[in-house]
Amino acid sequence: MKKLINDPQQVVREALEGMAAAHPDLIRVSLEPKYIYRADAPRPGKVAVISGGGSGHEPMHGGFVGYGMLDAACPGEVFTSPTPDQMYEAAKRVDGGAGVLFIVKNYSGDVMNFDMAADLLRGEGIAVESVLIADDVAVESSLYSQGRRGTGTTVLAEKILGAAAERGYALDRLAELGRRVAENGRSMGMALTSCTVPHVGKPTFELGPDEVEIGIGIHGEPGRYREPLRPADEIVERLLDPILSDLPFRAGDRVICMVNSMGGTPLLELYIVYRKVASVCAERGVTIARNLVGAYITSLEMAGVSITLLRVDDEMLELWDDPVHTPALRWRR
Repeated sequence: MKKLINDPQQVVREALEGMAAAHPDLIRVSLEPKYIYRADAPRPGKVAVISGGGSGHEPMHGGFVGYGMLDAACPGEVFTSPTPDQMYEAAKRVDGGAGVLFIVKNYSGDVMNFDMAADLLRGEGIAVESVLIADDVAVESSLYSQGRRGTGTTVLAEKILGAAAERGYALDRLAELGRRVAENGRSMGMALTSCTVPHVGKPTFELGPDEVEIGIGIHGEPGRYREPLRPADEIVERLLDPILSDLPFRAGDRVICMVNSMGGTPLLELYIVYRKVASVCAERGVTIARNLVGAYITSLEMAGVSITLLRVDDEMLELWDDPVHTPALRWRR
């Protein structure tokens, strides 16, 4: 194992200290318990939008804390769900009096712990709603989840719902929008290589020199099948066909498309992937209205890619275009 780390047991803590030092204008960091929150939180009268999950998927979620996205993010240890006390304390820190919205990826630990935190907050009179992201079409259930895993649509939801919260959406309206986003997003990924969890010290799984895993999970969970490496265009078709047929996406639909590096895939290859995605969508009459190409949900240093398509309406597109200013995502209208 070759990694730029000190103590494998202190990876998350030291990374959080680094984030705090790098972005003091945008974020603050609590180390006991661990969470990242907006430097200007709480915002009175604004619904607080919070997400979280295991570390190792950076920039998700901490890199998306800031104006126009998350008010707070709760990082667990590497590939491990955060604990209820992290979510509870983060929510208390950023609650502006208008309630709290949790964005939760469909992994058993995340769901259970966010539910426990929500119960604690409601017991103190704080209104809480949750939006569950379960967009991975690769498998119907996995080692980590009951039902589909939550993956790429999470990032798109955090941007759209963060913008809506900035506009002053009430909690119930925000939750309804979030569920609409969740229902209309589909993702699938693949791996060229495994990754190595720092405190484990060896690859999570083994792939032969000419093998790939189609339908991989973001923690290295197995996918649909393992097969020989093929040209990029063929791999894209293997990922896109299940995505497009699942919702299903139809001619005339507008989508936000995310082509995401799993951590070890360079932009050169991601643009080759996006080229084919754009071609297939055009052939099927699906319009890519907006896109993201880059590393947004990683799996440490895993080489591979995931594709997400989110069917959007005018409201979602307007919110997508709203300004955002976070460590990992920023633009002006």
